[in-house]
Amino acid sequence: MVVEPSLTFAFKPPPTHCTRFNFRTFRWMQTMIFAIEEINREGRLLPNVTLGYKIYDSCSTPHQALKAAMELMGSEDTLVAESGLHQSSCRGAVPVVIGDGGSTQSLVVARFLGVFHVPQVSYFSSCACLSDKDEFPAFLRTMPSDFFQVDALVQLVKHFGWTWVGVIAGDDAYGRGGANIFADEVRKLGACVALHEIIPKNPAQTAISSIISKILSSRARVILVFAVEQDAAALFDEALREGLTGIQWLASEAWSTAAVLSTPKKYQPILQGSMGFAIRRANIPGLRDFLLRLHPSGPGATEDPFLIPFWEEVFQCSLGVQQNVNAKPLCTGAEDLKSVANIYSDVSQLRISYNVYKAVYAIVYAFRSMRGCEEGKGSLVLQACPDALSIQPWQLLHYIKQVEYFNSFGDEIKFDENGDPVAVYDLVNWQLSPSGEIDFVTIGKFDETVTSGQQKLRIQEEDIVWNGNQTKVPLSVCSNICPPGTRKATRPNFPICCHDCVVCTAGEISNQTDAIECAPCLPEFWSNAERTACVPRQVEFLSFSDTMGITLMAISLTGAFCTCVVVFIFSYHRTTPIVRANNSELSFLLLFSLTLCFLCSLTFIGRPSQWSCMLRQTAFGITFVLCISCILGKTIVVLMAFKASLPGSRLMRWFGPARQKAIIGFCTLVQVIICTVWLVVAPPTPRKLIPRESAIVILLCNEGSHAAFGLVLGYIGLLACLCLLLAFLARKLPDNFNEARLITFSMLIFCAVWVAFVPAYISSPGKYSTVTEVFAILASSYGLLGCIFAPKCHMILFRPEKNTRKHLMSRVDKF
Repeated sequence: MVVEPSLTFAFKPPPTHCTRFNFRTFRWMQTMIFAIEEINREGRLLPNVTLGYKIYDSCSTPHQALKAAMELMGSEDTLVAESGLHQSSCRGAVPVVIGDGGSTQSLVVARFLGVFHVPQVSYFSSCACLSDKDEFPAFLRTMPSDFFQVDALVQLVKHFGWTWVGVIAGDDAYGRGGANIFADEVRKLGACVALHEIIPKNPAQTAISSIISKILSSRARVILVFAVEQDAAALFDEALREGLTGIQWLASEAWSTAAVLSTPKKYQPILQGSMGFAIRRANIPGLRDFLLRLHPSGPGATEDPFLIPFWEEVFQCSLGVQQNVNAKPLCTGAEDLKSVANIYSDVSQLRISYNVYKAVYAIVYAFRSMRGCEEGKGSLVLQACPDALSIQPWQLLHYIKQVEYFNSFGDEIKFDENGDPVAVYDLVNWQLSPSGEIDFVTIGKFDETVTSGQQKLRIQEEDIVWNGNQTKVPLSVCSNICPPGTRKATRPNFPICCHDCVVCTAGEISNQTDAIECAPCLPEFWSNAERTACVPRQVEFLSFSDTMGITLMAISLTGAFCTCVVVFIFSYHRTTPIVRANNSELSFLLLFSLTLCFLCSLTFIGRPSQWSCMLRQTAFGITFVLCISCILGKTIVVLMAFKASLPGSRLMRWFGPARQKAIIGFCTLVQVIICTVWLVVAPPTPRKLIPRESAIVILLCNEGSHAAFGLVLGYIGLLACLCLLLAFLARKLPDNFNEARLITFSMLIFCAVWVAFVPAYISSPGKYSTVTEVFAILASSYGLLGCIFAPKCHMILFRPEKNTRKHLMSRVDKF
């Protein structure tokens, strides 16, 4: 950190100075020195060349980083020496810069160095914005761009089905840039960002507390913290104070393996089970011994401005070189770095240090290519080669961009057109070891370079331990998963991930979870009770097996049986006056037609077919016309018999048995012709009636021609009305047993039934229209049978004394 001076512009600002020694960044610096000395010592890559370096501390602040870059560019110190020849010029002697660590600092430095085309190779700056070569033409890095890290994080969210994810970012280019890209990419997946908060650089407790409150109110269980370790620590400190638990933290690369968070046991209750991506690590041989070589009395110690504060910070003692403000005890000289375990000496997670190591070697390989260039085969304009004795930064930048090799660890080192390296990450999981320490367990890998068709992200789910020491994947959704049989309905004024589960309407199904819409069933299918599958609709028709069909069939057969009983009674007593009185042949023909009327109702019961549909209507129409024609014949006989009894009347000669049969035959023939034309032109056919809001398919007979059906009914009604009129005129004839009165009552019942039938038939739904017609047939048939023949049977069976010619022919006056 850096203590900012007071900038009132009233006096010359005092120099800035850094505070708080960072062991991790000091190890990065030592790794660079180790790599340079290793190259100089081996001499294999650059024989007869000695590499030098100059180090500036940016204090992790932009203006200090810019100040250091300006001093490097204005310096005339020798950085590269070959064969004892020292280089110096006014343009500055720095051909390349390694750094800075933070993205914000690198942004400032890259803009400055880009003006002079001085290559800058960063080992820790991952902001995707730095890939813009129009703005940062001289910037390269051994740290993958956040664009790839975000791609890995988005794939992780997709893999585990999280749709309600929170994002908390640091207030810098790294945090804001990465969090914004992540939020955009997650939304493209159909997931939602539950909250998007920024951790201020100088956070007040109230500001961090507000973020914790928003986490609780969002109900998100998976939170990505895209920030450097210092900002993440400030967030987790407040989370500890407020007792925030049960959150599955996703770590950005900046703190996914940070010792400052994993080493203190105070963070274990909330961070155990955390997961994040980390760049590839390596075990660099000899680095640990090199790190532990430092000692205030060692060679070069007096020239190292960082050694004394480092030593005093490690052992909490004073070397007496500087004023001891905190009154630390003097160092004894017996201190040994091998006896101390801290972040500096921990080489188990060499990730950023490995980036520093790769950056040094990438520059060396580029310089080696420059020195090995053959004239006329160079990669510069006109195939020219650069002057190896006078390194031009823009030339070195050209060769660094072309670097491509495999290092001793088997990793490919190269830069793409944006100056970014090959993006390969380890997926690490924070797990407690038996000793109670945090172990970074590799549970997967993300490789951006895989060929098409292969998975970039590979995870060993069985090795994962989630937050709270759980083995079950945490659920992070705004709304519960909608089970099969329901669909998602978006809540008004809520993100798309927040929804209600609505049961599919009847006739629609969903057979998967979180269905967006329900699929309608095919016309002849219907949804089951759970709305998860389409099942065939229940077929409904007036069946012989259902209660209504059995009842109507029983009534029909009973009517036919009763008619047969009457036929038997009349046949047995055919010589009696009451049977002979009114043309017994017409009576037997009427009984026969009534039997057919009762039996024709059976054709309306059963599964409709082509033949049954044609038979039922025609049989009904013809049998009823035959029946009414017989009654009409009887009525005419009664009326004419009275007229013929008058003195001088000869009417009966015109209405003898032959003429009566002719009338019946003619009336019936008319109906036969109507039915024949009906069957030829537009016959009744079976049809399926599929109600919109019903699980049944109703099988009915379509009349074919409504006009023909109406003509059949109208003709029956015409004959019935004519018969009723004639019977009404003859009702008061002065006979002791006047059949006209019986016919009048029967016709009244018949007409009343069929007048009521028309509106009932039209309004009856489904099979009940058929039931209505059958009921009308049976009711009118029973009416005719009961009104005409019941009194006669009563007289034959129970009043035989009145069944005499004398009694029947006796006349009574009717008033």
